[in-house]
Amino acid sequence: MEENEPKREETKKETDKKCPSCGGVMDFNPGNGTLACPYCGHEEQIPVTKEEQTRVNEKDFDKAETLENSDWGAEKKSIICKSCGAESVYDSNQLANECPYCGSNQVMEEKSKGTGMAPDGVCPFVIDFKKAGENFSKWLKGDFFCPEQAKKKAKPSSFKGVYIPFWTFDVDTYSQYRGEYGIDRKVKDGDTTRTVTDWHKVSGHYGKFFDDLPVCASNRYNKNMLKELEPFDTEHCKHYKPEYVAGYVAEKYTVGLKDGWNVHGKKRIHDVLEDKICERIRQVHHADHARVSHFDTEYFNLKYKYLLLPIWLSSFKFQDKIYNFMVNGQTGKVAGEKPVDWLKVTLVVLGFILLCWLFFSITGGGD
Repeated sequence: MEENEPKREETKKETDKKCPSCGGVMDFNPGNGTLACPYCGHEEQIPVTKEEQTRVNEKDFDKAETLENSDWGAEKKSIICKSCGAESVYDSNQLANECPYCGSNQVMEEKSKGTGMAPDGVCPFVIDFKKAGENFSKWLKGDFFCPEQAKKKAKPSSFKGVYIPFWTFDVDTYSQYRGEYGIDRKVKDGDTTRTVTDWHKVSGHYGKFFDDLPVCASNRYNKNMLKELEPFDTEHCKHYKPEYVAGYVAEKYTVGLKDGWNVHGKKRIHDVLEDKICERIRQVHHADHARVSHFDTEYFNLKYKYLLLPIWLSSFKFQDKIYNFMVNGQTGKVAGEKPVDWLKVTLVVLGFILLCWLFFSITGGGD
């Protein structure tokens, strides 16, 4: 094959399904989980085998097919549409997209030579773009510090439904820690009373099981926004079927399983364990404060799943600036960037300072 010749990759015929009523290409319908025609409304159930009705199980990390990152996203690929013959250019990490000429849903084969692992499961969209837009409006209106003009005029641009690749990890952890707990006491100092904290050294151990810890397997997206969208219902994900991604963009992982765990997964677990250990120390010692100086963690029975999770992506423009946001395709939870009315912020800060001054003036500084 010539270097610039378009690839004739195999696409999944299930997702190029034509509507028997009008001939349009059918998409996945989040409302009822069917394949639906966006033109005439005809719907068909997605066939599910007995095996596909079972739970998507975790796999042993040590027996994974491949652990490394992928550079799919650094390249482009040309695909010839099997429906109309038109050539389209995709990012190489895309698993699914739509032919811009005939609307055909081009879902690539889940697995071919050199493409790494196939998805274990998919969490289909539950809410549609209309509901995502409604949630966006509520999210914006509920922010006191967002300018009123933005609340009235900001409209989301066209939504794009994307299945983003995630690793989820199940693991048992056992941590040994050293730290301190603090007990507050009041001390009279002349005419004033101040609070003093007595610190005591402590050590111990703590065990915790992590179930379906999510780690994004793509470097394209804002990790903080994605974290705000959690939780996702990964427990009830479905076995991967190309019909579920029909009509949406779906991406393959570019962050490999090894980095997903060692770089991102362990970091998330470390942060959670630090908070949990501090909480445990406070509870056990009935303390006012706790801090951890050091802890070591061992990991056991590490398992994983490779899932596609649903996100609605969009943006809005306000005063010549673009603000991006995301909507969880299962729960409708919104996260993103908002404009800020700095006059409101200044007035609130000044008001707080004034209240503090009045309080100390009335109480005489805490006598």
